[in-house]
Amino acid sequence: MNPAQAIALYQPTLQRIAYNLVRCKEDAEDIVQETLLKWLSAESTKIQNTKAYLIASVTNNCLRHLETLKRRKTECLEAINKTEFVHLFKENNFAHLDLEADLDKAFKLIHAKLEPLERAAYLLKEAFDVDYDALQEVFNKKKEHCRQLVCRARKKLEEEKAKIQLDLPDLGPLMASFRKSCEIGNPKDLIQELKKDISRSLSKNS
Repeated sequence: MNPAQAIALYQPTLQRIAYNLVRCKEDAEDIVQETLLKWLSAESTKIQNTKAYLIASVTNNCLRHLETLKRRKTECLEAINKTEFVHLFKENNFAHLDLEADLDKAFKLIHAKLEPLERAAYLLKEAFDVDYDALQEVFNKKKEHCRQLVCRARKKLEEEKAKIQLDLPDLGPLMASFRKSCEIGNPKDLIQELKKDISRSLSKNS
C-alpha cells in the first residue's frame, strides 16, 4: 500500500479519533494533517503496523494539544489573579472618569453601545487582560473573530461615546458580577453572566 492509499484509508478514522479527543473540528484536522506529514517524512522501514502507528501518533498529539490548552488556561488565570484592575482601567477609554463615582456610568456606556459578544470580549480583554487564546475558549470563537470583536468595540466607543445617553436602568446581575470581578481580580463569575447576556440577546433576535 502506497502512502496515498494509506492516507485515503486511514484519514477518516484518524479524524474521528482526534475529534473525539479535542472536540474541535479545526484542531482535529490540524492534528491529523501534522501527524500524516510527520509519518510521510519518517523512515517507513521502522514502522511495522502503519494503522497502529498513526492512531498512536494522533492520540499522543491530541493529548499534548489538550495539555497545552490546559497549561495556557492555568497561565491565563494566574495572570488574571495578578491583575490590578484600577491600573488597567485607567489606561483605557475611561481614564477621565472617577472610578468610584462613575464606574456605573462607564459600564452603562459599554452596555448601551456594544453588542453582547463585543461587550463580553471587550470587558475581558481590556479590564482583565485576558488573551485571545483564552477568549477563543470562553466564547468558542476563532482567535481572529475575538480580535475583531475587541477592535470593533474599541472603535465604537472611541467614535460615539460622547453621544451615548447614560440614563439607563440598573443592569442588575451583570453589573453586580462586574463589580465583584473587579474587586477580586478574577472574571470567573463575570464570564458566566456575559454568556447569559449573549444567550438572552440571541433568544430575543431569534
